[in-house]
Amino acid sequence: MKKISVLTNKKKYPIYIGDSLIKKIDKILIKERLFSNNCLIIYDSKVVGNNLKIIKNKIPYKKKFYLKFVASEENKNLEFVNKIIEILLKNNFSRNDCIIAVGGGILGDIACFTASIYKRGIKFINIPTTLLAQVDASIGGKSGVNHKLYGKNLIGTFYQPDIVISDTSFLNTLKNREIICGYAEILKHSLISSLKNFKYLKKNFTKILSLKTPEIVDTITWSCLIKKKIVEKDELENNLRKILNLGHTFGHAYEASVGFKKKLNHGEGVLLGLKSAAKFSLNEKLLSNKDYNLINDHINELGFKLNLKDFFKKNNINKILSFMRNDKKNFSAKISLVLLNKIGKPVINKMYSTEKLKKFLDRELINL
Repeated sequence: MKKISVLTNKKKYPIYIGDSLIKKIDKILIKERLFSNNCLIIYDSKVVGNNLKIIKNKIPYKKKFYLKFVASEENKNLEFVNKIIEILLKNNFSRNDCIIAVGGGILGDIACFTASIYKRGIKFINIPTTLLAQVDASIGGKSGVNHKLYGKNLIGTFYQPDIVISDTSFLNTLKNREIICGYAEILKHSLISSLKNFKYLKKNFTKILSLKTPEIVDTITWSCLIKKKIVEKDELENNLRKILNLGHTFGHAYEASVGFKKKLNHGEGVLLGLKSAAKFSLNEKLLSNKDYNLINDHINELGFKLNLKDFFKKNNINKILSFMRNDKKNFSAKISLVLLNKIGKPVINKMYSTEKLKKFLDRELINL
């Protein structure tokens, strides 16, 4: 078991990483002095069987309430937030009580957002069950819900959890597609941190994707450490933290343009977005051919067979650009991108016109 401490201006909290941690969750919560009378356990519908039973039995709080969530970007909305709040109000939850999220990044986002606005903030315990959530979504306090017309995570807050418990035993229940999605965020962290981390992934990616020990725990840990250092320096995404959005302006627009359907999930959108960001960086003469080929070849060797033409035609470009313009990181008529100077050297606040990006996407859809 490994433990990381995150210290922001608003809160200090631990991240526990290891195998079978939920069997010790009562001891962990008591050790961290996280006491509550009431808790609402919101769990992903995919979390079933023994793991859910262990959590229900081990949580050391007097009154436990339960709510099942069918995780999808379409369900990540204010309607479900209201459903959670109704339960909290009906059962008179106080600010000393807590919400516990047991699921992936979608559930973690919506539970965190609700915890942040209910009575101006109650305790939030995050138990991420997917690789994507364990390496990225559960860290840093970003919360948000989607707007079906205007895009992804446009309604949200910054609200740090009280604890994150990343139990790698949950990962054994994931399908390969979900593991690849988590790897997308690990890859992003390597690209914004160092060539050394990127080379580690190239050398060990088959072991990581196969969830081998110790590689999987080590990889989750260093990925969390990369994000921890960035969040501690820039909690509210005023400057440095923007580098965590590498590939995401493209990726979120791709997700939104297909209507947040399961045929393109978040991690796959990020992988497509990373490919687009790398290619755009190459076209803008920011990234060398050598580094571009390293990135593109590695994504291809993951067995990720999808590309833009599987989802979009040229007549979809205006829709993609519309979602890119609505991205919350934009502050002008131009579109702000995070790009790469080289592996390990991201560059933020690069502004481009809609016309330039339209030409880029047009060429991409022709060439594929």
